[in-house]
Amino acid sequence: MRYNRRTDSGTTLAELLVVLVIVSILAVVSVPVAETTMQRNKEMRLRETLREVRTALDAFHRDWEADKLGAEVASDNGWPLNLQLLVDGVSDRDGGTQRYLRNLPRNPFANSDDAVEVQWRILGYDDPPDAETWGGRDIYDIKPRTDQTALDGTDVADW
Repeated sequence: MRYNRRTDSGTTLAELLVVLVIVSILAVVSVPVAETTMQRNKEMRLRETLREVRTALDAFHRDWEADKLGAEVASDNGWPLNLQLLVDGVSDRDGGTQRYLRNLPRNPFANSDDAVEVQWRILGYDDPPDAETWGGRDIYDIKPRTDQTALDGTDVADW
């Protein structure tokens, strides 16, 4: 039998190896890009979550300053006594209910099995900014509990 290249439609071992090398290089290059993209998405979600909660805390405080809130739901400084108040809502002077959050947001960097309250480091108005434990009096701010470093090199826990 004569070997005729024009009628032969198979591939050689060398061609297969070249294709495997190219696919391997593409896989090695795409994994870090995918990891960076996932990290960036988590950081964006965390920034949005922190902005949402901090805006709700500020709105609660503004309503307290304007004397719009009914029952004793705030500390002497005008901050909510717990995070759940922002979700459940508080009675206002008109007899209605004022809600500030739809639900307690999750920390994208936390373990999904953790309770929402465990995912955040809660700071009261009188607590120092670097406090690891909450004084329990009121809620002035929240910070994420994580040991991750952001893409810009900052500690995510300090956001």
